[in-house]
Amino acid sequence: MTVAALILAASPENALADADGMPAVRRIADAAWSGGATPIVVVSFDPDGAVGTALGGAPVTLAEPAPPEHGPAGQMARGSEVALAEVVETDAVLIWPARMTWVGPETITSLIETHGTVPAALLRPTWDGTPGWPVLLPVSGLTALRAVAPDRMPPDVIADLLAAGVPEHLVELGDPGVAIDRTTPRADLPPYVGPTDPPAGHVHEWGAQAADSSDEGPLDGPALAPYEPAGAPDV
Repeated sequence: MTVAALILAASPENALADADGMPAVRRIADAAWSGGATPIVVVSFDPDGAVGTALGGAPVTLAEPAPPEHGPAGQMARGSEVALAEVVETDAVLIWPARMTWVGPETITSLIETHGTVPAALLRPTWDGTPGWPVLLPVSGLTALRAVAPDRMPPDVIADLLAAGVPEHLVELGDPGVAIDRTTPRADLPPYVGPTDPPAGHVHEWGAQAADSSDEGPLDGPALAPYEPAGAPDV
């Protein structure tokens, strides 16, 4: 299975917001990489190069967004197209708003493994029963994504995908970071407890906060993907 991470920042300020001493997109990219997501695509404007600098050394592609009038669903589709252009075998994408900075890498691993057991389903991690982010969307759902109206905000985009017939599967992962964004300081989060039952049949034996330390990725990065609407692949 190849599952991409799409980190969506509405502005450079959102991308670079402080996340416990790290830029938000860098913390998220490190968690995505540690959890097994690949490729990793950051969709953000970067007028002065600061976002690219924050991602230096990370195995990511920094993608210029689609025009703003395409709305949130258009940015999700844009990130998906870049991921598929990089790795044609990509069979699902993690839709990850940049405000959700506290998601642990184990959560990403669990979502990827669960995708292998229900490959056609849209996976939503939950914490204490509350659905959160990132949402795993199989590539088969991209047609429905492209049909979502541009004025729909991210939670509404997911609701529209479900209304269009994409099946949903909720996964309780015991990670408060899936439901609580960076407006809550990390030190004030409820404790990570992990899933009550192994989502894919086994329990991981690694720390809940592996993203605290920034591991160097295999690329100098980030690679850059300018917006070229005429060259978008058909998927």
